[in-house]
Amino acid sequence: MLEYITNRDIYKRVICDHVVKARKFLWLATADLKDLYMDKNGRMVPFLEVLSDLAGRQVELRLLHAKEPGPAFRKDFDRYPKLLTGLERILCPRVHFKSVIVDGEFAYSGSANLTGAGMGAKSENRRNFEAGFITTDRELIEPIMSQFDNVWIGLHCRDCQRKGFCADHKDILLT
Repeated sequence: MLEYITNRDIYKRVICDHVVKARKFLWLATADLKDLYMDKNGRMVPFLEVLSDLAGRQVELRLLHAKEPGPAFRKDFDRYPKLLTGLERILCPRVHFKSVIVDGEFAYSGSANLTGAGMGAKSENRRNFEAGFITTDRELIEPIMSQFDNVWIGLHCRDCQRKGFCADHKDILLT
């Protein structure tokens, strides 16, 4: 399955239909990271609460992002202690791709950042105009996972030329 989705459907199809149902792992890549809210049993909660729930179920959580998150995100983060050990994070200033990978069985790749206006539950009139693809096709999921994994392990770090801005991979030397 390969499907093109836009705007609010990204929230519904990616976050609500798949992210919350992760069983093994959830990998998130975004350039921008801000406070994002979603519906959870009829109440609006920070996306971090959903990630904390997943961490409590022993779902492996990885987050790649290009810059420090917004202040509301950072404040909310402190309310979820499970994320201190249950969420692995790498800040890489070169990350501009946006992807979501759930259990290696579902992937999103597109324009939406992990923000309220990008992937959150904002109303139609307060959202960004976003577009992307979702798939359950393993041949399409594989390159999305490979790109994520290559950045995660620091494959590009030696030649990056942005190490001075990178808090997480600056000391990696690859042979």
